[in-house]
Amino acid sequence: MKPVPFTYVRAESAEHAVETLRTHGDEAKILAGGQSLLPALNMRLVRPGVLVDLNFAGGLDGVTEENGSLRIGALVRQSAAQRSELVRAGCPLLAESLPLVGHVVTRNRGTVCGSIAHADSAAELPLALVALGGEVVTSRRTVPAAEFFVTHFTTTLEPDELVVATSWPRLKPGRGGALEEFAVRHGDFALASAACLLQVEDGHVTEARLAVGSVTDRPELVDVSPLVGQAVDAEAARSIAAVVATSIDPPPNLHGSPEYRRRLTEVLVERVVARAWAAAT
Repeated sequence: MKPVPFTYVRAESAEHAVETLRTHGDEAKILAGGQSLLPALNMRLVRPGVLVDLNFAGGLDGVTEENGSLRIGALVRQSAAQRSELVRAGCPLLAESLPLVGHVVTRNRGTVCGSIAHADSAAELPLALVALGGEVVTSRRTVPAAEFFVTHFTTTLEPDELVVATSWPRLKPGRGGALEEFAVRHGDFALASAACLLQVEDGHVTEARLAVGSVTDRPELVDVSPLVGQAVDAEAARSIAAVVATSIDPPPNLHGSPEYRRRLTEVLVERVVARAWAAAT
């Protein structure tokens, strides 16, 4: 199949893109990497009247340090972020997540911010951003990642609002993170995924964040406050994983029942908690 006819607009700047969105509202779609949008266009799952190409807008393709975070612009390709020394040194959890996203070919075109804006509940980058406590920078505001995602493929973005960057907290001493997923094949949508961030001081957890994906309608933080104040050993990781597993209600799909996906989540949570502790200590 081929897309329905649409008007093509080459945005010369972020402001130009926003003005086009403001003019056309829900009829307009933003094109950056296009690795999710173009298949949806070809299958006519989306039918925009206007396609706004962001690729020629200036100032949106950098990875920079800003106020203790890494700011990744809207046109930074996933492969570029994967190669970035700033990302590898400053945000290991993001660096760990990027090779899991799709395949080499799609990462060469797909953007970090595009994955965030697409809001697939099984995607790795939204999960990592929520677990880290990162932020989404739009053309009019800054939104905590945990508040940005609403449900499947739905965010708090308004029709005339553009994601211009994402903000990823830099690694600090005593902080460690990990992300794991289970998919039938590498590059497939994950059946379950989990990401954990721990801050450790004097041999005890002082901050704990854990998010699950794929088994919920958005990357979702779950309560792991029992980890705070203790050292994490194998038993503590198993115990919190069992608690998390009872708190989710994953839907069935072609590859697994709710019980199977709940058990996958339990295993992954146990692993990421143990790995985050090891990285922090």
